[in-house]
Amino acid sequence: MHTFLVTLLVIVSIGMIAVVLLQSGRSAGLSGAITGGAEQLFGKQKARGIDAVLHRVTVVLAVLFFVLTVAVTYFEL
Repeated sequence: MHTFLVTLLVIVSIGMIAVVLLQSGRSAGLSGAITGGAEQLFGKQKARGIDAVLHRVTVVLAVLFFVLTVAVTYFEL
């Protein structure tokens, strides 16, 4: 059981890394954070298309990562 959970955790980790790297940046670096970051943060622009899908997949993988990490710790003892 422990080996299966660790293997699944590695797969989820690699998937989460790949999905995060595929996402587009939110601002244009430090200058975008200083000058126009508030506009994007408080604006009513919603993510559309592939950005929305990648965001949802990231959330699902992050929850799976957390649950699997706790499960691996629990079954290790």
